[in-house]
Amino acid sequence: MKQFFKFMFASMLGMILAGILLFFLFAGFVMLMVSSVESGKKEKLEQNSVLHIRLDLPITERSSKNPFDQMDFPSLRSKNQPGLYAIIESIDKAAGDERITGIFINTPDIQSGLATVEEIRTAILRFKESGKYVIAYAPYYSQSSYYLATAADQVFLQPEGMLEFKGYHAELLFFKGTFEKLEIEPQVIRHGKYKSAVEPFVNDRMSDENREQIAGLVDDFWQHTVRGIADSRKLAHDELLSIADSFRVQLAADAERLGLVDDLVYEDEVLSMLSDLNSQDSTDKPRLVSLSKYSRVHAPKGEYVRERIAVVFGAGEISGGEGDGETIGSRTMVEAIRKARMSDRVKAIVLRVNSPGGQALASDEIWREVRLTEKEKPVVVSMGDLAASGGYYISCAASRIVAQPNTITGSIGVLGVLLNFEKFLKNKLGITTDHYKTSEFADLGMPTHKLSEAERQIIRNIIEDIYNDFTSRVAEGRSLEQSFVDSIGQGRIWSGEDARQLGLVDSLGGLHDAIRLAAELAGIDSYRVRELPDQEEPLQQLLKGFSTRLSERMIRTELGDAAKYYLPVRGFRKMEPVQARLPYHLTIQ
Repeated sequence: MKQFFKFMFASMLGMILAGILLFFLFAGFVMLMVSSVESGKKEKLEQNSVLHIRLDLPITERSSKNPFDQMDFPSLRSKNQPGLYAIIESIDKAAGDERITGIFINTPDIQSGLATVEEIRTAILRFKESGKYVIAYAPYYSQSSYYLATAADQVFLQPEGMLEFKGYHAELLFFKGTFEKLEIEPQVIRHGKYKSAVEPFVNDRMSDENREQIAGLVDDFWQHTVRGIADSRKLAHDELLSIADSFRVQLAADAERLGLVDDLVYEDEVLSMLSDLNSQDSTDKPRLVSLSKYSRVHAPKGEYVRERIAVVFGAGEISGGEGDGETIGSRTMVEAIRKARMSDRVKAIVLRVNSPGGQALASDEIWREVRLTEKEKPVVVSMGDLAASGGYYISCAASRIVAQPNTITGSIGVLGVLLNFEKFLKNKLGITTDHYKTSEFADLGMPTHKLSEAERQIIRNIIEDIYNDFTSRVAEGRSLEQSFVDSIGQGRIWSGEDARQLGLVDSLGGLHDAIRLAAELAGIDSYRVRELPDQEEPLQQLLKGFSTRLSERMIRTELGDAAKYYLPVRGFRKMEPVQARLPYHLTIQ
């Protein structure tokens, strides 16, 4: 017995010591990464450098200070890719930097929405106005990366590579079969015939109304993409449509023969071309500077400017409380907008919205702050990949709204979802419930019983009231008749181009255009940009939301493309009963 306890305590001591050692090793690793981020030393740049655009990771709206946000877990290395705003800022800065001779686009695939690609592509086209060259090369091109590459003067493809050019398709996820297998009953109440957010819960395919709006959206996006490629490559629009319809690009040689690329070469040959363009020895490697490195290069100092344009970033689903950079927390957003409103230096505000919507109450809180602010100084909304439902709700009180042609917007509608777990608990887990209540509706909202007709009517009244407020606020903000807003609302989503024609959007463009418009409305020529909300220091971010954000990133790393099927299901448990959100998890590619 003594021997048993001896070995048991020895084992316990070993485990404790090992745990302490692992803790300190992990803490050291974290501190090392944090210190590397916090050091943020400015980079030096040599003459005849080439800005190297390679986008390996999902493109966020703004750069993060958290080293784990872009961690590649298999290699335990942080790739440190800048956010969209920093990417655009770097491209614009490079246009006037005499040390930068050109841009090398080297991106086979892009993990972002179409409007984000449009932002970067437009910045590259703006860069070309400086007279500097842009060269694109990749071993293969996805449709999004090829669209970006066509902004270049010359597009090259590896001889054995591939170029995807087949048209867009939209994929929607439906969970009716999952709920049926688990015996979970979705109880849904909606306003609007197009408010198809409920369809994934109750259907196994698109309704006719939903198919109508998806077809219109995807067709608009594809036509816009083809027009852009036709203009850049000097090809006929109808010929490009024919190429995609008949899938005529099957081999790299097909892409060259049809004029989609200029030549089939290997990467070393492209690098030699870049050396020649830089007047270097072709055997020397060109001086490539990455986006992350160039973002730390000093911009030429100008005169001190007091005036500011505040850019308030709102990305992700809308919820109450604090946001974390990947979600829009109403408290965080309200405080950021109010801070900009109260600042004497801030002359105008750009609200950058990239959101599918979310909690109706939280959306209303943010709308209220935008409306108060707009009465004191100009507020311009810049819409990203999507600004739908709650995302449009928080935008509609702005002075002006700017969207990309391929922004998903609108979806003016409200829905309610309550899941009834009664049969699931009883038949799958053997759990039953009993209750006592002091009044008839004391248990309204509990997920353990079926809604009565009286309870449904209560929720329906709430939804109708929120929808009426939604349409009246859009009507007021956009100077439209409420009846007209209702007719184009009903939960229907629109492309940015259609939204402009309907009056939901003022003009087409990106964040760069929105900032210039805000300055124009404020009557200022010189200004500096102030980014809000203020980001926490890396260590604070790590300690605050470490487990949740790390969990999601590990899921994405482990499951890859399959994560899109799992994460929406996991998100059901966080969903509030009444939502103003995009109809579904929509993938267009």
